[in-house]
Amino acid sequence: MQAHLPRLDYGFVHPASARYMIRINGHLGETFLSAFPAMAWQRRSSETVLTGVLDQPALYGVLAEIEALGLDLLEVRQLTPETD
Repeated sequence: MQAHLPRLDYGFVHPASARYMIRINGHLGETFLSAFPAMAWQRRSSETVLTGVLDQPALYGVLAEIEALGLDLLEVRQLTPETD
């Protein structure tokens, strides 16, 4: 399943977009990480943390991709400037 992600070449972000942090159990390899091209990733302890600016359809697309890949979702958090 292809995630609905914002196009990076538009030069703008939808006003309803927000920055999200998504924690997934385990270290994702390059193949799994390639399913989330609009998101930055970092490995922490035994988790992979994805961060990126997403609008609501893109967020739901990323969550659907996580489910389709059978990944263990730990947390989804909308980040504020104070938590970045």
